Amino acid sequence: MSGQSITDRIAAAQHSMTGSAISKAVCKATTHEVSGPKKKHLDYLIYCTNEMNVNVPQLADTLFERTTNSSWVVVFKALITTHHIMMYGNERFIQYLASRNTLFNLNNFLDKGALQGYDMSTFIRRYSRYLNEKALSYRLVAVDFTKMKRGIDGVMRTMNTEKLIKTLPIIQNQLDALLDFQAKPNELTNGVINAAFMLLFKDSIRLFAAYNEGVINLLEKYFDMKKNQCKDALDIYKKFLYRMTKLSEFLKVAEQVGIDQGDIPDLTQAPSSLLEALEQHLASLEGKKTKELSADNRANTLSNAVSSLSNTGMSFSFSSSRMDEKEKQQALEEEQARLQALKNQSKWWQLARKKVMYTSMCMCVLLSGLESSTLHPMASMPTMNVDFDAVFGTKASNSDVKPSAGYDALGDLLKPTVTVHTQAPVMAPHTGSKLLASDLDSSLANLVGSELSLHVFACRSDMQWTQPGEKKLTGGTNWQSKTMSSTTAWSPAPLPPAAMASLVNIS
Repeated sequence: MSGQSITDRIAAAQHSMTGSAISKAVCKATTHEVSGPKKKHLDYLIYCTNEMNVNVPQLADTLFERTTNSSWVVVFKALITTHHIMMYGNERFIQYLASRNTLFNLNNFLDKGALQGYDMSTFIRRYSRYLNEKALSYRLVAVDFTKMKRGIDGVMRTMNTEKLIKTLPIIQNQLDALLDFQAKPNELTNGVINAAFMLLFKDSIRLFAAYNEGVINLLEKYFDMKKNQCKDALDIYKKFLYRMTKLSEFLKVAEQVGIDQGDIPDLTQAPSSLLEALEQHLASLEGKKTKELSADNRANTLSNAVSSLSNTGMSFSFSSSRMDEKEKQQALEEEQARLQALKNQSKWWQLARKKVMYTSMCMCVLLSGLESSTLHPMASMPTMNVDFDAVFGTKASNSDVKPSAGYDALGDLLKPTVTVHTQAPVMAPHTGSKLLASDLDSSLANLVGSELSLHVFACRSDMQWTQPGEKKLTGGTNWQSKTMSSTTAWSPAPLPPAAMASLVNIS
């Protein structure tokens, strides 16, 4: 099974039509594709939790609804998405989860229809229990242990004895649920379970760092506690040692699956002599006869144990800080890449916009020329001063008229006084004995067509535009036209002697 299924695409399309962007993002993050949720969908959902006008209960309920799917891929990715938002989203998301009486009820989940369904269903049940425990921890102490302030002046180091004894068991239960995932290297075989394991690894580092600081605070106050408090503290410390062993096994799996060695902290256990000192002190408080250490020996043992645990805490804090820096650096690089992509896209759009504006301008000039030529055919004609009387109504002969400026070479026809732009094509000799009015009309019509062609040429020199049904003029030395072709410069060719003699004898 790979890629988005048809069901995923249909569901995303439905959410697009209804306008529910959150539901669409959840659907996209929890597809049937056997890979972890895509970062762009997770980032969008995290962004939504920081917007005050977003309905966080609706977002959580949409994720809960996805866990009712029969496919292990969809359910697993819904849990991963929830965990990711709990870690990086706004705190009001985990607050809402903590306010619910029930969260994920997947203790009996089993996918029998897929190849990996049986194996992955086991990890889904364990993973859901951890998320339930994580929300319950926030409900009990109103703080996320993975996000609390750490260090000498941190929350766990400055907590009083009574609150400390009540808080450490809550951390223990959450860490137990996390370590109960128990995934082996050969079981991390796909992108879905790998994404879940990576989130659990990050939580384990931050959670155990808080746990370790609480135990250091507990040991520093142990010899000043009352008998019942010492009894509870000793039990907490013994469980702490057991969880250190289980955590070391968990970190070995993380190392084998390719997590950077620098991100895996070193575990340094306290000397065994500390446990003996704690037990002897409790026995003395209970009235049992035991060999109690001297004050100096007890102080040295406690100092060595605190020093060892402090080194462990520093190692965990360093690993956590390094992971945070890597995440920030990765987010910064992704943001820069996104900005560069937007810049490139903006440049492309500017070029496209210029091309569209240029094309629109050409079309406007073309349409305006076409409209003016159609509605007012005489408006686009150049002004010509032609003495038609001299041509049609006055008797003239070769001997009466001398060639001069304004007359042709034979002295009979006046040339039009118009500015010459281009060389006009040579007109074929006129075969009739008179110049007919239809010839002038056709010349004017051709002049209008030439004017329109000039408009088109002004828009784009390489554009060729032909009216439907119009024959395209090919040109050439042997080309002849029955009607006079006209351009902005019109100059008739000299007439042969026979035609000239007929024209002179008109009168």
